[in-house]
Amino acid sequence: MTDRLYYTDSFVYEFEADVVEILAPSSAGSPRAVILDRTAFYPTSGGQVFDTGWIAPLNAVNESGRARVIEVAEREDGTVLHFLEATAPIAKGSRIRGLIDADRRRDHMQQHSGQHVLSAAFVRLFDMGTVSFHMGNEYCSIDLDTASLTPEQVEAAEHLANEVILEERPVKIRFVTREEASGLGLRKLPPGDKHELRLIDIHNFDLTACGGTHVRGTGQIGCILLRKTERVRQGMRVEFVCGLRAARTARRDYSTLAEAAGLYSSHIWDLPQQIRKAQQEIRVARRSREQLLGELAAQHAARMLSETAVMNGRRVVSCIFPERDLAYIKLLAQKLTRLDRNVVALLGSTPGQPSLVFAQSPGQPFDMGALMKETLAKLGGRGGGSKDMAQGGPADAQQMGFVLAEFVRQLSSAR
Repeated sequence: MTDRLYYTDSFVYEFEADVVEILAPSSAGSPRAVILDRTAFYPTSGGQVFDTGWIAPLNAVNESGRARVIEVAEREDGTVLHFLEATAPIAKGSRIRGLIDADRRRDHMQQHSGQHVLSAAFVRLFDMGTVSFHMGNEYCSIDLDTASLTPEQVEAAEHLANEVILEERPVKIRFVTREEASGLGLRKLPPGDKHELRLIDIHNFDLTACGGTHVRGTGQIGCILLRKTERVRQGMRVEFVCGLRAARTARRDYSTLAEAAGLYSSHIWDLPQQIRKAQQEIRVARRSREQLLGELAAQHAARMLSETAVMNGRRVVSCIFPERDLAYIKLLAQKLTRLDRNVVALLGSTPGQPSLVFAQSPGQPFDMGALMKETLAKLGGRGGGSKDMAQGGPADAQQMGFVLAEFVRQLSSAR
């Protein structure tokens, strides 16, 4: 088992250790790993992601002799594995110096300690326990054991959490037996048979078992910003950010809102109203466009029918439109087959993705779905449909005209 220096001091960013073992890269593609007798590198565990940094021989005189630690993992027996990006002159039994990426560590301490404060706030205010915690690169989240969560509850928990941060309450590390812990009123007693537990004690606010890295006082968390809530399988998920990450996120959010408000020539507080107004205008414009497009398609269909001769009791209408999309030719096909009971329409469009629409008036004897499959067997592509209407996307648009002309001759001559 590796001796973990962060267990007693999360602010250890540099340390010395002996190399216990060096593991060669695995066949699965894992990089070389180093096992040390002691480490300040935190391995992924309990929702918190791993530290990164560097390992170098103790006598290294410059940065060229050090290897970057790109991942830290933990074995079931408590051994910590340090995965290296490149080889370095490190041998089993040698003495090394470990250097933690301090910015990453401080960020993780702010997020994890902030999570403790936030989880305790939800328990104190609404008796909502935290089921799980996740730390990501952009945001963190907790899943709460509750069926619902109102915006007012979110705001209240955020306010209480930030009050605790402002009070700069001490955050202490304690080690107790499981028996002792059971009588201390922990927010959550972890499962398992581990005899000794490491407790994170936020003065007069929260006490819970945790193996992660934490701040020394709540003021070092900086602030907590709650952002998004959503329903998940085990309750309600709350996304949040803390400290410098919260400041960066708030700045990005504000810049985005300010830019959007500028497009509307309004204040950011007026954005929701402006967006609702714009959406309503879009809906009205869309309905107007659809109505006009329908009227245009109806007139277009009537003209095409008047220009198409009746052969064997039906009109076979065919055309390829270089400036119309799939939505329009589908609408046109519907109009054609409704204006006359004896119509077959073979339509194509070429802008963007080439498209085909085959349709017939109800009661006609052909199978448009089968005809579409036959067409795409010649032109390539995918598509299908029912007896009276089918659509597809041919791969060879240049041959569409020849294929449609052939089908026009066949269908026009059919009895």
